[in-house]
Amino acid sequence: SMATKVALLNRITYYIVNRKGKQMRPMFVFLVAKMVQGEVNERTYRGASVIELIHTATLVHDDVVDDSNKRRGFFSLNALWKNKIAVLVGDYLLSKGLLLSIDHGDFDLLRIISVAVREMSEGELLQIEKARRLDITEDVYYEIIRQKTATLIAACCALGAASVEPDNVDLIERMRKFGEVIGMAFQIKDDLFDYTDGPIGKPTGIDIKEQKMTLPLIYALNTATKEKRKWLINSVKNHNEDKRRVKEVIDYVK
Repeated sequence: SMATKVALLNRITYYIVNRKGKQMRPMFVFLVAKMVQGEVNERTYRGASVIELIHTATLVHDDVVDDSNKRRGFFSLNALWKNKIAVLVGDYLLSKGLLLSIDHGDFDLLRIISVAVREMSEGELLQIEKARRLDITEDVYYEIIRQKTATLIAACCALGAASVEPDNVDLIERMRKFGEVIGMAFQIKDDLFDYTDGPIGKPTGIDIKEQKMTLPLIYALNTATKEKRKWLINSVKNHNEDKRRVKEVIDYVK
C-alpha cells in the first residue's frame, strides 16, 4: 500500500517498513476477526493495513511534535530527514490509509477509523490543556488515555469484528468496548515504564520532561505533604530539563 513513484518517499517508506514495531494493533484486528468468525478475509487484511498506516502516521507526527529523535530503538524520521519531510510523510500515510478503504468501498471500516483519529486528536489536545495547570485528577487522566491510546485499540477490535460480521452492530460495539479496556491497561502500563530503569526501547523520564501527569505522579501529588507537593510541582514545571532533579522526582514517586 505504500509504494509510490517518488524516490525519496520510497526510501523513507522502506525505512519505516523495515523498522516496524510490534504491530500489535493489526494483530488485534486479525485475532478478533478469527475469534468471532473463525477466519479472516480480504476486508480483515485491508482493515489491519489501514490501522497500521494510520498508527504509523500518528507516530511520525508525534515525534515531530515531541522533538523526539528515537522511535522503537531507531532514529525517528524527523531526526534523519527533518520536520518538514516527516510531517508530509505522516500526511501521506494518513491519506494512503483512508484511500485504501475508499478504493474498496469499506466505508463502515473507514468510519470506525475516522472516529478514532478524531478522538486521538482530542485526547492529545486535552492533555496539553491540562498539563499547563498540573491539577489533573484521576478521572481526567482516564479520559485522556481513553481518547489518546485506547480509542485506536478499540477501533482495531471493532474493525476485526466489522470486517467479518458487518451487520452485527451489537458484536462490533462489544468488541470496541473490549479494545478500549485493553487499551487503557496498555497505556497505564506504558506510563509506569517511565518510572523504571529497565531497557524498554525508549528513554525514561520523558513524561516528566513533557509535564505529563500520569497515575504515578497523580498518586504521589495526592499523598504528598504540602511542602513536598510544592517541590514536586515546581520540579515538573520549572526544572524538568534538570536530569538530577528529574531523577529525584522519579525516586520520590517510586
